[in-house]
Amino acid sequence: GEDSRSFHVSIQGTLGMASTGEIPIITAVAGGQLLLECPEGPEPHPNIEWHREGSLLQENAHRQILAQGRFLQLRAVAAADGGEYSCRATSAPGDPGPRVRLQVHG
Repeated sequence: GEDSRSFHVSIQGTLGMASTGEIPIITAVAGGQLLLECPEGPEPHPNIEWHREGSLLQENAHRQILAQGRFLQLRAVAAADGGEYSCRATSAPGDPGPRVRLQVHG
C-alpha cells in the first residue's frame, strides 16, 4: 500500500525594523514549521545571532539556524515558542535589530 503523510504548511516571515515602531506579528499553527528571515543589513555576510524575548537562541533538535544566521527554522512549533524574536549581527551588539512577534494557535 501507499504511505501517505500530511505536512503542515510552512510559514515564512521576514522580521521588521523596530525603527518604524511597529513589530510585525506572525501567527503559526501548533505542530507546523516556521522559517523566519533576518533582513539583509549593511554588511554583505555578517554573523547573525537570534534572540527570543532577549535571550540568545541556540540550535537544537527543535530549531536550526541556517545560512550564517539569515534564517531561523522552528520545527513542530509549540505554544512555548511564542514571543518576540529578534536577529542582529554579532558585530553590532548594541543594535536591537529587526524584530517580529510570534503567536501560536492550536
